[in-house]
Parts: sequence; C-alpha cells; structure tokens
Amino acid sequence: MSSLFSDYQIWTALWATIRLTFFSAIGSLIVGTIVATLRLSPVGILRFVGTSYVNIFRNTPLTLIILSCSFVLYIQLGISLADSSDRAFADINGFRLAVVGLTVYHATYVCEALRSGFNTIPLGQAEAARSIGLTFSQTMREVILPQAFRGAVVPLGNTLIALTKNTTVAVTISVTELSAVLKTVTERDPGLLNMAFLVVGAFFVILTLPMGVATGWLGKRVAVKR
Repeated sequence: MSSLFSDYQIWTALWATIRLTFFSAIGSLIVGTIVATLRLSPVGILRFVGTSYVNIFRNTPLTLIILSCSFVLYIQLGISLADSSDRAFADINGFRLAVVGLTVYHATYVCEALRSGFNTIPLGQAEAARSIGLTFSQTMREVILPQAFRGAVVPLGNTLIALTKNTTVAVTISVTELSAVLKTVTERDPGLLNMAFLVVGAFFVILTLPMGVATGWLGKRVAVKR
C-alpha cells in the first residue's frame, strides 16, 4: 500500500477532490438560488429563463457539460480561466473549467431543493408580505428564502453528497482528482488496482458519510415547526 501512496500522489488527488467539491458547492448554491428566484418571479420571461435553465442542464449528462466546458469554452471560444504564462496553466485552467461544469449542472438540483423548501412555506406569508408593501425582492430576501433554506437542508445535503461523488467526472478533462488515480494505476500497475479501488472508495465514504449525518442533524435542528 505504501507504494500506492508514494507513487500515485493520492493525497494530492484527495485535496483536489475536496477543493472541487468546495468551490463547486459554493457556485452551485449561488447560481441555484438565483435560478430558484427566477422560477418564482412574477415576470413571465424570467420564469421561462429559470425553467429553461433547469430543464436544459438537468437533462444534459454531466460528462457532456464538463467536456463542453473544455472543448467549447476553451478550445473553440478561447476562454481561459487562468494565466496562460503560468507553468501550471493546464492544470489550473482544467480545474476551474471543471468547477464551472459542476456548478452549472448541480445548480439545477440546488434550485429544485430550494423549491421543495418553498413548498413548506404557507402561501399566506407571501400575501401578508405583499399586503404590508414589501416588494418581490424584499419578500424573497426577508421572508421566503430564509425559511426555504431551513426547509431544504436535507435535500441540499443530498445534492452536496452527489456533487462530491460526481467530481470523478472531472477526470475526463484531465483533472487529477481521486478517480484519476484509478485511471493511472490501471495503466501503469494493474496489480494494485484492487487496493487503489478500496482506498479511493474509503476516501469517498469518509468524505460523504459526515455530510449525510451533519445535514440530517442540522435539518432537524433548524426545521420550522408548524
């Protein structure tokens, strides 16, 4: 096992997986909240934009989205997300493109999780907010979203767990995360593949199990009693 850790940079790959999860989770939360707000907007065209976003990207395979970020954004359109003079340009640019792809895809699930939170809020609260003169944005910010987040903790936790596991797709654009280790071991030393599989699987369990426990506990703590 020692050769597995010394020759294949597993700790570096684990750290890359954690960073991919962290930055993609923040991006997904921001984009997903905006899309959820669009879907509840009183303006028809905004609702159409929000609904179209969810329907298009949720039904597009994540692998295709990640590949599109590399082939369309970078290769075809020339959009790079790192300094081209940097020696690690390829690694940094690939990592950031993977974050963009993961964010675009998982924002749709964050949006739907928040919509499930919206459904826990009685309709009368939005009507009461309008009756006292609050605008749509004030109603969302002061009344709806805080309660929606409290009601959507568990679905958001499930989305975070799925995001963690889906970081493995980043290997398609040569991002060195945990599944890239399996790919390298398969090519160079198939005899270590079973051990590598167990180690990588154990790391994913270590990453995702506390997420499930924490969000389950937090969901009960912050749930709005009605």
